[in-house]
Amino acid sequence: MPSNKVRVPAHSWRRTGLALVLGLMMTGNANAQDANHPVIAGYGAIHPAQDLANLPDPSLRYRVAFEITRAANDTGQVNPALDRVARFINLLGAAGVRPDPGDIVVVMHGPATPSILRDAAYETRFHQANPNSGLIAKLQQAGVAIHVCSFALANQRIERDEVAKGVTIDLAAMVTLANLQLKGWALIL
Repeated sequence: MPSNKVRVPAHSWRRTGLALVLGLMMTGNANAQDANHPVIAGYGAIHPAQDLANLPDPSLRYRVAFEITRAANDTGQVNPALDRVARFINLLGAAGVRPDPGDIVVVMHGPATPSILRDAAYETRFHQANPNSGLIAKLQQAGVAIHVCSFALANQRIERDEVAKGVTIDLAAMVTLANLQLKGWALIL
């Protein structure tokens, strides 16, 4: 005897679940700040909505490299590209996706390089604390690997001991980016 039950593909349930999670996050309540910053508090605000396409897929392994070359318009502001990395982590987190440590990589070079300075070195150069320090620490706590190009350090006259704790100094940004892409990382510029 044929069954009257309709079979719904598993991926439909996953989408429904993600839409439900994102929809619940939209409800205005005292936790609105948490909904806008589910992983990286205070940075990378997201604004969840319903009925959107291309949601994060929990079945995928997100291995993503961010190339950051631009500095903030003002030395007292957080680098907007670093804030964008936080937004990406928050978007994934809102959907229940948690990349493995090191699967999200930031590669900094060019004018963005001073963003990775220790506070004391930043203060010496710009007469204020590094506005990126807190965000870099939170990204690292979330498993994001921060790399900087040794050529960019030399061009900016930044010494190794001036680089923030936990930042990896690589030979060259172009080598790091090529290696990551050849190993399967998606590149976001």
